[in-house]
Amino acid sequence: MNTFLLKLYLKFQDLANREEGQEMVEYALIVALVSFGAVTGMMALAGALNKTFVQISSTLGNYTT
Repeated sequence: MNTFLLKLYLKFQDLANREEGQEMVEYALIVALVSFGAVTGMMALAGALNKTFVQISSTLGNYTT
């Protein structure tokens, strides 16, 4: 029974010391950060575009009446 527990302990230690999965986590964090920045930038751009089109619309409305 002791050898089974020792083997199990060593197996868990081996899994805990592996670094293969860390790269995927780092890439996922980078993708999340880039996507958050893109969404934030697009929201700011959408607000600026909306404001510009409202100004154009009001200017054209003033010229047509």
